[in-house]
Amino acid sequence: MKKLVIGILAHVDAGKTTLSEGILYRSGMIRKIGRVDNKDAFLDTYALEKERGITIFSKQANFRWKNMEVSLLDTPGHVDFSAEMERTLQVLDAAVLVISGADGVQGHTQTLWQLLKRYRIPAFLFINKMDQNGTDREALREELKTRLDEGCVDFGEGFTEAFYEQCAVCDETALDMFLEKGSLPEEELGRLIRERKLFPCFYGSALKLTGVDEFLDGLERFAGSPAYGPAFGAKVFKIARDEQGNRLTYMKITGGSLQVKTTLCNAGKDGAGKTAPSDREVWEEKINQIRIYSGDKYELVNEVQAGSVCAVTGLHHTHPGEGLGMEQASAAPVLEPVLTYSIRLPEDCPVPVMLPRLRQLEEEEPELHIVWDERLQEIQAQVMGEVQIEILKSLIRERFGTDVEFGAGNIVYKETITEPVEGVGHFEPLRHYAEVHLLLEPGEQGSGLVFAADCSEDILDRNWQRLVLTHLEEKDHRGVLTGSVITDMKITLLTGRSHLKHTEGGDFRQATYRAVRQGLMQARSILLEPWYQFRLEVPEKMVGRAMMDIEKMYGIFDTPRTEGEMAVLTGSAPVFTMRDYQKDVIAYTKGYGRLFCTLLGYRPCHNAEEVIENTGYDPERDTENPTGSVFCAHGAGFVVPWDKVKDYMHLECRILQREAAEEENGFSPKAKAPSEPEWMGVEEIDEILARTYRSNQKNKDISQKGGWNGRVSRHSAPPPKEPVYKGKDSNRIAGKKEKYLLVDGYNVIFAWEDLKSLAEVSIDGARGRLQDILCNYQGIVRCQVIVVFDAYRVQGHTTEILDYHNIHVVYTREAETADQYIEKFTHENGKKYEITVATSDGLEQIIIRGQGCRLLSARELALEVEQVNGRLREEYLEQQKTDKNYLLHALSEKARRQVEKIQEDETS
Repeated sequence: MKKLVIGILAHVDAGKTTLSEGILYRSGMIRKIGRVDNKDAFLDTYALEKERGITIFSKQANFRWKNMEVSLLDTPGHVDFSAEMERTLQVLDAAVLVISGADGVQGHTQTLWQLLKRYRIPAFLFINKMDQNGTDREALREELKTRLDEGCVDFGEGFTEAFYEQCAVCDETALDMFLEKGSLPEEELGRLIRERKLFPCFYGSALKLTGVDEFLDGLERFAGSPAYGPAFGAKVFKIARDEQGNRLTYMKITGGSLQVKTTLCNAGKDGAGKTAPSDREVWEEKINQIRIYSGDKYELVNEVQAGSVCAVTGLHHTHPGEGLGMEQASAAPVLEPVLTYSIRLPEDCPVPVMLPRLRQLEEEEPELHIVWDERLQEIQAQVMGEVQIEILKSLIRERFGTDVEFGAGNIVYKETITEPVEGVGHFEPLRHYAEVHLLLEPGEQGSGLVFAADCSEDILDRNWQRLVLTHLEEKDHRGVLTGSVITDMKITLLTGRSHLKHTEGGDFRQATYRAVRQGLMQARSILLEPWYQFRLEVPEKMVGRAMMDIEKMYGIFDTPRTEGEMAVLTGSAPVFTMRDYQKDVIAYTKGYGRLFCTLLGYRPCHNAEEVIENTGYDPERDTENPTGSVFCAHGAGFVVPWDKVKDYMHLECRILQREAAEEENGFSPKAKAPSEPEWMGVEEIDEILARTYRSNQKNKDISQKGGWNGRVSRHSAPPPKEPVYKGKDSNRIAGKKEKYLLVDGYNVIFAWEDLKSLAEVSIDGARGRLQDILCNYQGIVRCQVIVVFDAYRVQGHTTEILDYHNIHVVYTREAETADQYIEKFTHENGKKYEITVATSDGLEQIIIRGQGCRLLSARELALEVEQVNGRLREEYLEQQKTDKNYLLHALSEKARRQVEKIQEDETS
């Protein structure tokens, strides 16, 4: 018999629980269909689920249909409980995606679709509520193909030639088979479904049991059962507690079998039986019970085979996503909370008592990230939204008898870096020793943290290498801008050293943590914030208001399109600016507008400077995350600050990094964010440079202040063999450098009042006006003009270089600001050309001045443009005086003489 684990997913109110009830009823599992409205649904067993009419916790039910035995996992549909749903995906053999026929594909539906794609889960679609007025089967077919995948094919109208043709176009092999035979065998359809090239769609009404049998028949025929090996393996996907408080570990058996009283251990022992270093926590615990749940009831069994889902008691150290036996741990979840709330306790409830209790909830919901903030003296939790807050308050009241309140939500920020650095850490108090060198590299957007080792075992024993990687993984490492966790980085162990007698496991923990922090202090750090991907539907006449709102929220959007009487805008925007916009949409559209938001991921923060200043984080005062290292001399340990630690290292750095210039003005590693223009005079810049150690030496090998944290690596962009731009009218003369003018486009636009006013109406108009002004300017001064615009918020954008009449226009790549592009250009070409940079950015002026380039503020550029235009007008007027163009001058010599003779005759 085919054994399957199937999950059922949907946007909230699509009818997911109703379909589950229909499936269980038609399969004979239950005798009466429950209703969400009647609060008697078989799988909604928790009191709050019945009260609110939504699924909060994933549940299990088991049923049989013909030659198929199924463990059905019902998952939450509300976006606030997406983490619970995503953990369940890790153990599915196939998924059922329920879509409301009345509402179509909604925002959260597309999020679910992307998750199924990420986890490579075959998907069956059930389009529900087709009995409601206004549903259009043909229109829904087109929407599924357009917004989900071309492989969505209707399986409910018979296996005709047209049906096989739609299936065949999903795959070349299937197409060849169809062209040869005119149909496709059942095995070929199953292969296409398993490979996620074909997605069967069934239409019906779960409430009226229409289409449910056809759907179950299709599931039984085409869903594939995976093959399992003989070696034991299990994937933990959920932690919960029963009514007696017993800790339950939910898992899917992915190999072999599991018996009661079996002793399980975590990854502390490898296949060869070698135990991990003593510093790592290794547990061995015995299975007391194996429970097979169905709804809120369960059956005790002595053994479960591979492919089964069960809950076991007796394990107290497991966590969701953990792999047991031969099974590997799961990757970090995609969906995670983006808001942090403070938990306010009643006066009679001390923190030391309540904090361990809240840790129990964190075991069941790891994304809560319960922490005690020593500086603010408060307990903090990360939460998805208001509904989850209500559920948490109810859980705490029910389990612990305490009424808590939640403070205002704050955005969860993250940090990353933009260039590779080598971080070093050393820990050597008396009778201890460890040294670690790490390579920190920026990773792909959304990649999280990746850890690797590139160290010879002749230098550092494999046991210690694994321990370093363990310490990298076990902690949320904090950035140096706001103390937020780091992400989108690859951290590689380069080298390290231990001592035969004095090294203990904890020494490498300290050295590893310090190496990460020391590397972050050197790097160019960027503050990241969460962004929403949105779909906004408003009446067509209100699309202008909607576009203006999104621009004010620092969002980006595609060209609006019309669907009936509604205009549709799709794009992305920061969570910070958009999280309360739903209320505004309902207000100004009088209830006709709809906004669907899904978490897109993390992007550069739109107001990084403001956030960093408000946070007030000082990385060198963070005692829990030290940046320096500990060395030993004369029998006592001493601390070396991060910027001098490389001088004391016992191992040479494998990657040469320039030391940051010593700064006497107390410049701290803070990010440079786009800000309002601020003009600085040349005298002020020279004074700052004179105060800065070695800055007036014009030594290009010395790092200059600038960038996100005040230190810029000048080796990040090697000089090209040819100049970046070669104009056709190049004015290069032997022995004389060609002249270039680089203009920071948006900086100048918002510094010139006339362009700033125009930008408030149309930013495109302001850009075009500036380019026209610079075209006229170039025509007089005859130098190469390059105007640079930021495009770093445009997802996936690459550097774009265009010619606009006689000037060059550059749109920077994603995550690169105009400042960064100009810095790179001046560094690479400063010796070859005579470069002038027009900007009023204070830090940028310092960097450009340090490169030996000429500097113009936005105000000075405006004066120079005005002078050039004045000179142009004077030359034109002078030409009008000297080059008279009367009618007689335009005539031929013969005609002119005839006209003059006629004039003479008339006068005589």
